[in-house]
Amino acid sequence: MGDRAPEARYRVLVVDDNTFIRAGLTSALEATDDIEVVGEAGDGRTAEEMAWRLTPDVVLLDVRMPRVDGVSAAAALSKISRVIMLTQVDDPDVVLSAVRNGAVGYLVHNTFTVDELAAAIRDTVRHRAHPLSHAASAALIDAARTDRPAAPAADPAERRARYGLSAREAEVMELIVRGLANQDIAAKLFLTEKTVKNYINRIYAKLGAPNRATAIVTWIGLPPGG
Repeated sequence: MGDRAPEARYRVLVVDDNTFIRAGLTSALEATDDIEVVGEAGDGRTAEEMAWRLTPDVVLLDVRMPRVDGVSAAAALSKISRVIMLTQVDDPDVVLSAVRNGAVGYLVHNTFTVDELAAAIRDTVRHRAHPLSHAASAALIDAARTDRPAAPAADPAERRARYGLSAREAEVMELIVRGLANQDIAAKLFLTEKTVKNYINRIYAKLGAPNRATAIVTWIGLPPGG
């Protein structure tokens, strides 16, 4: 694709109350060819003010911070930019609340490399990807199973009928729930990754889910936003 023009760089706001984590993330991301850290904030309220002014492509957002915590801030920030939670916290209730407040990804520290984080930022902007660490996927599923109404959840066949999914789409959705990445789904089903992405886009449309996280909780039986 050639060299990227300066205006095509991915603009990121890093939000964490730990100065050392902010510095480390900024240094690592700035070392890439195409990611620019346009600002840093140590609390949710400052992050909101900066985001309105800087309009970054992506906000990397910690959970536990002074003034306004990350989960609360996600509601406002998600109206400005795409929000990826980046935190040590993998509590199911926190993960679910962050997703409900508009976060499109949730990554837990020490479960990804710098290259994987950079790729998540790029894919989130370019392809509307929704990065979830395995811990976050598991937390969403656990939260859904714990919090959903007492009525028994529909079995896969009933869910297929309810949302109008084809047999293949339901098969892909079940693998998403198990935490498989697109490339792993493609390998397991002997499909191309592009075909898997097409299936996933159709699944999102049928479930009325804007991202992978909300698709999981909807399929499990706990619609977001309640």
